[in-house]
Amino acid sequence: MTLRLFDTRAQAVRDFVPLDPANVTVYVCGPTVQSGPHIGHLRGALSFDILARWLEHRFARVTLVRNVTDIDDKVLVNATEQEPWWALAYRMERAFSDAYATIGIRPPTYEPRATGHVPQMIELIGRLIERGHAYPAPDGSGDVYFDVRSWPEYGELTHQRLDAMEAAADADPRGKRDPHDFALWKGAKPDEPSSAVWESPWGVGRPGWHIECSAMAERYLGRDFDIHGGGLDLRFPHHENELAQSAAAGHGFARYWVHNGLVTVDGQKMSKSLGNFVLADDLLAARDPLVVRYALAAAHYRSSLDVSDKALDEAEAALERIRTFLQRVQRTRGEKGWFVYGPKPPAAFESAMDDDLGVPQALAVLHDTVRAGNAALDAGDQDAAGAAFDQVILMTQVLGINPLDPRWLPNGGGGAETSALDALVRTMIDQRATARADKDWAAADRIRDAIAAAGIALEDGPDGTHWSVQNG
Repeated sequence: MTLRLFDTRAQAVRDFVPLDPANVTVYVCGPTVQSGPHIGHLRGALSFDILARWLEHRFARVTLVRNVTDIDDKVLVNATEQEPWWALAYRMERAFSDAYATIGIRPPTYEPRATGHVPQMIELIGRLIERGHAYPAPDGSGDVYFDVRSWPEYGELTHQRLDAMEAAADADPRGKRDPHDFALWKGAKPDEPSSAVWESPWGVGRPGWHIECSAMAERYLGRDFDIHGGGLDLRFPHHENELAQSAAAGHGFARYWVHNGLVTVDGQKMSKSLGNFVLADDLLAARDPLVVRYALAAAHYRSSLDVSDKALDEAEAALERIRTFLQRVQRTRGEKGWFVYGPKPPAAFESAMDDDLGVPQALAVLHDTVRAGNAALDAGDQDAAGAAFDQVILMTQVLGINPLDPRWLPNGGGGAETSALDALVRTMIDQRATARADKDWAAADRIRDAIAAAGIALEDGPDGTHWSVQNG
């Protein structure tokens, strides 16, 4: 089987062939932290959490980078005298992390902040100026713009002609050669805080939004990497501009562009004016986090997802069917624990996930297996029921919706604590893998023993190393 993904740039489903099958590289545009997360943010992050989980199942390792945009016009606008922009950004970043952890979205491998990478942005801007694709504003304002007409491929991601595009509205047009040119560096303005500027060859100022992601992607993944992801609303201008400036700087950049669909509420686009703007905190206060995760994952990641009480009720009922079956098998087997890993998932499940991450079809296979398992229990066929149990556990683990996982149980250690433990154990697993690759068996054994001493069991399998907390 071959994993296939819809590539926005190609406008087609393509076979996914990573640069390095031992380490798939993914960059996802994270939040601009001017305010707290809404359900659209949750849906987007969850889409790429599931993608990363499936890539881990299919390949040995995934390096996932999800940035934090902590310096931006919107952050500055929402700051107050009582809460400076940097304090607001940090508070909102924590709110995003907490909401993600609550629905089981695992932390990325790296989560860089834009403010920590300004030197890399300045270097990239300088490279673009040297190559004739960017220019400082002639009025001495300190602004630097990307020259879109210097790059004939501009528009290739969204398949637009330059003259049909909207003019760039991300910066003051005071020094632009063309209305479509976009800001790489924004000269300081007297009404903005002095703490929000950095020194540069073009004067004090701050980076434009688009250059941030290009610089951070290069810093953590190199000039060529596998997948660039984000919401459908980021295709233009953000991702179009990222691609143009990175390619103009000589980067191969992303080989696949993957975008998740947007969210509606009761059939309408979310809007504060309509009063249907659903914040993550409000939804998670009203509904079980596992139910929220299931509901947000149930539609295909590229489709528009409508969030309603009906959809959430259906998700709750679906999870209850899964939970009831698993508990029936546990009672029959007389086992208190739960299994993390079983055999390979059904071929139909793998086929669905390999077909552009077909979660709806994969869930159908999951529920078919639940029905078959219940029928086996009713017929007294414990072997068939046990096999179904193992497959259901494996499928739900891949999707992050296993209702027997301790993180979803009352007082089971969910949220940020579980995500932190997962990150720590996975770091040690990566270190052990490196030691084994270097044939440093003593170091590999020491790492495994340290993990075991903490009550963590490792299992090496064809799809990588997995961990679980030992029962008893």
